[in-house]
Amino acid sequence: MTDPDPSASAKPASRPGTKPADKSATNKRPAQKSSRRRSREFALQGLYEWLLSGSEASVIEAHMREQDDFKKADAAHFDALLHGCVVEAADLDAVLARHVDRKTSELSPIEHGVLLIGTYELKHCVDIPYRVAINEAVELAKSFGGTDGHKYVNGVLDKAASELRPVEVQARRDARG
Repeated sequence: MTDPDPSASAKPASRPGTKPADKSATNKRPAQKSSRRRSREFALQGLYEWLLSGSEASVIEAHMREQDDFKKADAAHFDALLHGCVVEAADLDAVLARHVDRKTSELSPIEHGVLLIGTYELKHCVDIPYRVAINEAVELAKSFGGTDGHKYVNGVLDKAASELRPVEVQARRDARG
């Protein structure tokens, strides 16, 4: 039997311009979710229930407010998202219909709910930069949706942003050169 290759157990050489892995990063606690992120998560759960059951938004709202971590959410933003998406569902779906590859009723309820939230924020929450609204929707899709649903959400909302916030989108494109 021969001795194993001594270079096999040696630490791999770093490539120029790279830093060795930071082992302390694995010991860090996960970042705390913002109150806005939590409000989006609760709104998505409420929209999921609404899309599946057709329950009244006020009943769903009461149910969501009973959840343990709801007190950590931005309640006003939750209310705006849940009630706004339910009340404006037809208008939001009309925007989405121009950018999706099938009827919105054929989307998974998670993707549909995420797209409703993203479109609502693009349309009404101008204090939130459009890239943030899209990114937050993508993060929701990653957390709650199917394997590649976040890619679909990103593509659809990017197109919707061009329609709903043309000046902001063009300014970003101009700044990038």
